Amino acid sequence: MEKLIRFALKSRLLMMAMGTLVLIAGYYSYKQLPIDAFPDVSPVLVQVFTETEGLAPEEVEKYVTYPIEVAMNGLPNLKKIRSVSNFGLSVVNIYFEDGTDIYFARQLVNERVQESREQIPDGFGEPGMGPISTGMGLILFYYLEDETGEYTLEELRTIHDWLVKFHLQTVPGVTEILGIGGYEKQYHVVLNPYSLLRYDITIQELIEKIRANNLNVGGQFIEKNAEEFIVRSVGLASNIEDIENIVLKSDDGTPIYLKQIADVEIGGAIRRGIQTRNGIEEVVAGMVIKLFGTNSSTVIGQVEAKMAEINRILPEGIKLVPYYEQKTLVQAAVKTVTDALIEGIILVIIILIVFLGAFRPSLVVAAAIPFSVLFAMIGMKYFGISANLMSFGGLAIAIGMMVDGSVVVVENVDRMLRAADPDEPRVHIVARACSEVIR
Repeated sequence: MEKLIRFALKSRLLMMAMGTLVLIAGYYSYKQLPIDAFPDVSPVLVQVFTETEGLAPEEVEKYVTYPIEVAMNGLPNLKKIRSVSNFGLSVVNIYFEDGTDIYFARQLVNERVQESREQIPDGFGEPGMGPISTGMGLILFYYLEDETGEYTLEELRTIHDWLVKFHLQTVPGVTEILGIGGYEKQYHVVLNPYSLLRYDITIQELIEKIRANNLNVGGQFIEKNAEEFIVRSVGLASNIEDIENIVLKSDDGTPIYLKQIADVEIGGAIRRGIQTRNGIEEVVAGMVIKLFGTNSSTVIGQVEAKMAEINRILPEGIKLVPYYEQKTLVQAAVKTVTDALIEGIILVIIILIVFLGAFRPSLVVAAAIPFSVLFAMIGMKYFGISANLMSFGGLAIAIGMMVDGSVVVVENVDRMLRAADPDEPRVHIVARACSEVIR
């Protein structure tokens, strides 16, 4: 250690250059740090969701959840499996050991999901994985405001799902957009049971006919006069009339149309909750979920910019209004610890001047604070630690420890300089003072 001290004193320009590089690298690392309100301590988790269309929890557990759980057993780095079987919904949570790459874990789960599909009965739902996110991934909530009052909740939900959601999902760092409230547009076929009996048509036959007549299909091509003409059949239903005119069967050469046995109308999907504003007015809203490992502040800023673009292309009188942004919480948390850090530095400098009794020694000790903080930023960047309330709070608390060693060394150097022989080189005196403290 003494040799290191003497080398540093002899190579002062080199040490200053290295210190400058550390300061520059520390500042650069600080600018690159992901900023969050709190550290994300969520486990490595992959979720598998399966919608089972009205099955009771007992059947969901037996026919859907259990086969998925069995398929997941034996995965590498698997920690535990937890599941919830609700009415019409199966949720299987697969936890992996800390440090497991999330994309590797999802690949493993996806392979086993394909295997589990063979054990799930037909018509009992298709399992799929949840978004690549964590419990801290909900970064922004918004709702659609209708200033004209002319749009129904169904129309607002359609605008959200087919316009707003599509554009927001193009933002880098966004993994999922969830729609809440309103009604998902559907075409409802309301059957007349007496007409079904009269024309001897079963419900299953009706479903198959509707599916078969709601398709666009290709028919290869026809060659004529050295030209190729592409053949295609356009049968995709686009309105109520198209559905009503679907032919179900023929009775002695007379076609029987869907409209003869059922009424077709536009309605909304069954919903089990609503979204309100101030507990009074029902609205259509959305949630933005960020991608695992991305910078919350950066993603929120890009989402806000995209929302401004979307507002310009929305129908007149409709606009997106954010009502919760994690960025506000992040900024408040970072400001709290930043203010505490600055106040702590100022107080330490004042106390050093008072107790050391001189400005220059106090300035030398105080210089250790920004150097130590920026050096810590390099470590945070290298180890992937985000700038948050906990990490910055730890730095604020550690200010006293940062200057503790510097105070002892500087005080001893100052004492020995006062008592030393004026002819002795100052470098030797500083080296002896530092070595004395080390011993």
